[in-house]
Amino acid sequence: MARISDWILSLDGWIALVIVFLVPALEASAFLGFVFPGEIAVILGGVLAFNGRISLPAVIAAAVAGAIVGDTIGYFVGRRWGHQILRGVGRRVPFLRHRIDEHLQSAQAYVRRRGGAAVFFGRFTAALRVMVPGLAGMAEVPYGQFLFYNAAGGLLWGTGFILLGYFAGAAWERVAADASRVGLTLLLLVLVGLVIGRVLRSMREHGERLPDRLARARPVAWARRRFPDRSAWLARRIDTRSPAGFGLSVVVLTGAVCTWIFIGLTQDVFAHEEAVLTDPGVTRFVVDHRVAWATALMKSVTWLGSNVLMIPLVAIVGSYFLFRDRDWRPAASMAAALVGANVIYRVVKSWVGRPRPPGSLHLIGVSGFSFPSGHATVAVACWGLAALLLGAGRPIRVKLALWTAAVVIVGLVGLSRVYLGAHWWTDVVAGFALGGLWLCLLGLLLRRRQATLARVASKGLASIQDV
Repeated sequence: MARISDWILSLDGWIALVIVFLVPALEASAFLGFVFPGEIAVILGGVLAFNGRISLPAVIAAAVAGAIVGDTIGYFVGRRWGHQILRGVGRRVPFLRHRIDEHLQSAQAYVRRRGGAAVFFGRFTAALRVMVPGLAGMAEVPYGQFLFYNAAGGLLWGTGFILLGYFAGAAWERVAADASRVGLTLLLLVLVGLVIGRVLRSMREHGERLPDRLARARPVAWARRRFPDRSAWLARRIDTRSPAGFGLSVVVLTGAVCTWIFIGLTQDVFAHEEAVLTDPGVTRFVVDHRVAWATALMKSVTWLGSNVLMIPLVAIVGSYFLFRDRDWRPAASMAAALVGANVIYRVVKSWVGRPRPPGSLHLIGVSGFSFPSGHATVAVACWGLAALLLGAGRPIRVKLALWTAAVVIVGLVGLSRVYLGAHWWTDVVAGFALGGLWLCLLGLLLRRRQATLARVASKGLASIQDV
């Protein structure tokens, strides 16, 4: 594979574009992906664009076109000859030989049931990328539906991996290795999801609850007998009905991930390695693609992470709960989110002391140090807590809408800081992580209060029953 990669990096002009087109195109249509993953060639195309050997828009177009065309061919091959091919191969595999038809029917039923989602998300995992188009054809997924999700996935995949190679430059091998690991992780998550989905469907058919089914499983029963205290603790951690259960576990895990990301990026800044090395490439790409309408938009959007707008947000959310429920605690929580986020990022900025991007790149007035982004930190803490408070006790659709709005706003704020030249992209991600950590700490306090109220209510009910 190293020789193939070196050969691709020696190309330029239209020959390089043809290779970047052909490798993704042959991945699903000729099963080349089992031998040479398509994302390697696409990342290398981004490296060639970084080195000025080919045009960046042209190589993106080649990668996206190759992905769409290849999957389309795979779809029609599967629709016409898929059953014959897979039956012939399956009968040569010992553990599939006697149940090949059953496995094929299950695979087709899954693709038919998931439809576009299977086509779109399958694009981002090497093994599924090779198999899903043919299975979609075998399952007779309508071609219009297939084409829409195939094009969407191909556009995101091709553009994303080209830009990865472009930003990585000479460090493309590390990026390619990371991409492969991410792909394997996604494949593992898909497999785990399939197993869980099958178990849940089986339980629905038999009218059984998940905790009851798990409790009867032999490994779980053995663990409960062997480690009663730890099993009871774990059961409490995943109890969806308790304020100290599953929700609390999600908050703790999210806080741990944010901590890990923030510490990792801080280490990279001090050592000037890993992610920090990609900062100049990302900034150069953004600056080279600035346009007038986007500049005007980013200058407006960036205010959504400033204290000038965060103070009114705190006042509005706090007043809503104060007048509706006569409860001052949400207002205090929002104020703590704003003040705490400001204090934390200012302390970290002074400690790290990282310079901002060159002043010639600034489109707005900025001062002080760069790491982490204060706008990103404050936006995550305040918009995230607002979504958490406003969504409490509401239907899942309302919660999803609130969190989607918060994520979009926070993402636009982070993008604006990089676009306007105020921060490196690692400053923004570190700000997201720091703000997420502060949000999780506030969430823990709110969860603890809910758990305390629940205990008080249960004790009061028990006292009434005793009387």
